[in-house]
Order: sequence, then structure tokens, then C-alpha cells
Amino acid sequence: MIRHTVAFRLRHAPGSAEEADFLAAARALADIPGMEAYEQLRQTSAKNDFTFGFSMEFADQAAYDGYNTHPVHTAFVADRWVPEVADFLEIDYVPL
Repeated sequence: MIRHTVAFRLRHAPGSAEEADFLAAARALADIPGMEAYEQLRQTSAKNDFTFGFSMEFADQAAYDGYNTHPVHTAFVADRWVPEVADFLEIDYVPL
């Protein structure tokens, strides 16, 4: 199992229609074949400047690779992520 996570901050104002639209568009990522779990999370710690997190689970490297190259994912990254995300931290985990 691979858990793909990303913590991020958007360029949009908190609570704005643009923020809501970005999060709504990101829900389409959950429909990519091979994804077993998908969560959108709001960050609550004062220890960093990130606002949101996405967490996704994949059975194996092949499923994760399929997600990374899927047209829905690559389009989201190019059309939404790159222009709308101000900063992010990506961390991928496997169980010990």
C-alpha cells in the first residue's frame, strides 16, 4: 500500500468561491482507476502555513504510477494545481 499525501496552500482567499471551485474540481481525482481511498482535509495546526491536505491510497506502485500518468491527474496538475497552489509539501508513505 502507498499513501500519497500533499499539504498545500492556495493562492485564493480563504472561503472564496475560487477556493471552493478548486476543491470541487480536485474531487474528480478520486475517480481515477487504482485509487482506493481519497480524502480532502483542512489543516488545523499553527505549526505550518499549509491550509489543506489531500490523502490518497493505492494498492501498489503500479496503481500509483497509473494515477500519476492518468489524463485527469495530469490535466488537473497543469490546469489547476500549478496556477492555483502557492506552496505545497508532498510526502508518500508505505507501511513499516
